[in-house]
Amino acid sequence: MIYLIGFMGSGKSTIASRLAEKLQCSCIEMDESIEKQEGLTIPEMFAQHGESYFREKERDFLRSLEGEAVVSTGGGVILSKENCEMMREGTVIYLHAGWETIVHRLKNDTSRPLWSGDESEKKQRFEDRLRLYKEAAHHVVVVDDKAPEVIAEEIAARLK
Repeated sequence: MIYLIGFMGSGKSTIASRLAEKLQCSCIEMDESIEKQEGLTIPEMFAQHGESYFREKERDFLRSLEGEAVVSTGGGVILSKENCEMMREGTVIYLHAGWETIVHRLKNDTSRPLWSGDESEKKQRFEDRLRLYKEAAHHVVVVDDKAPEVIAEEIAARLK
């Protein structure tokens, strides 16, 4: 199992599909899968049950995975030590996007519950998670100013 981790807006979903194509395996979008299982969108889960409920669903989802696939994880999956341990049984790739890249990509995004709030809160969340992403990862790939195809190629080369 290959897990792509990184802050929201780092390109996990886009890269996962490209990488899965290159590796000829399936691609799993964690957030979409959890939404389908729960019959609720992530913003609805946050609003109705809180963030801890969603984090529990992430953990359950990771436990249920079998076989070979490229998994695009949620940005906060690394907040749980247990999640990190489960993912490290496979290969964990951290897609590192700089703060400016994240802001540029998400400036008009209203679908992410943790992207609301003031700029300093968002930047603090980003900075607080950097160390966790690096600690969880087997490989760090910088994604700033690179096309998705180039990033997928770089990851595939590292996995050989």
